Amino acid sequence: MIAMKTLLTSFLLILFSNTATVQQPEPVYRGMIDPTGTTIESRFQTPPGYERISDEEGSFARWLRDLPLKAHGSTVKYYNGSTKSSRGVYAAVIDKAIGSGDLHQCADAVIRLRAEYLWETEQYDRLHFKLTNGWNMEYTEWMKGKRFKIKGNTTWWENGTARANTYEDLWGYLTVLFNYAGTYSLNKELKAIDTQEMQIGDMFIRGGFPGHVMIIVDMAVNPQTGQKVFMLAQSYMPAQELQVVINPNNSSLGVWYPADFGETLYTPEWTFKRSEFKRFEN
Repeated sequence: MIAMKTLLTSFLLILFSNTATVQQPEPVYRGMIDPTGTTIESRFQTPPGYERISDEEGSFARWLRDLPLKAHGSTVKYYNGSTKSSRGVYAAVIDKAIGSGDLHQCADAVIRLRAEYLWETEQYDRLHFKLTNGWNMEYTEWMKGKRFKIKGNTTWWENGTARANTYEDLWGYLTVLFNYAGTYSLNKELKAIDTQEMQIGDMFIRGGFPGHVMIIVDMAVNPQTGQKVFMLAQSYMPAQELQVVINPNNSSLGVWYPADFGETLYTPEWTFKRSEFKRFEN
């Protein structure tokens, strides 16, 4: 599984490694962006006539809206420091370190967002993800100092180190998890929902080798018509920083996508079916 990820992304890294020119975002955001905004909510304005949907303090939706952004005009960095062009793909870079290994890809990025939210809100019992072999990797066991072992398709916990629960411990947990999980495993532990029930934190996902997943980080509604729009973030291959993506279908919407997009969702680097829409169960 690790070898497959490495082989696939090494080719992609060679393909994209020459895109090191820093480019400013395209003018489609004119009038809908505050360059001084430092979070998703403060950087991006809603389309005319729309208002952000309400959220609850302490919710995953509020946490995602408050994600920190790098300065306006920043470009996405790959894990090795090379640069991904912003043109036609993204409008902002989420300011979170990704480590130096080729591990922070699409599913890994979504997993880390969910994990960091649960860790920061001390919901440790809900912080667990399945490996590709189906084994449930619980952070509460990792906190106790346990480390897992794998032999063939069998996985188990063993005592490994002292009990600890710092952010470094969480990142250590995630780094190991990134090696053994992906869109295939993530897709299996999510529940399918109708896009009419869309919420911030829901995902479009196709499990596979490769697959892809993108997460909804903001939503708005037109109170007169009831029409909704949503905003997407992703990582990709090779491992790279999280980014808020552009709507390639309608430049007047900037980073917003209509919830009534039809049967197929077109994004800058992937296409999803409406049926590929899911949510965390726990």
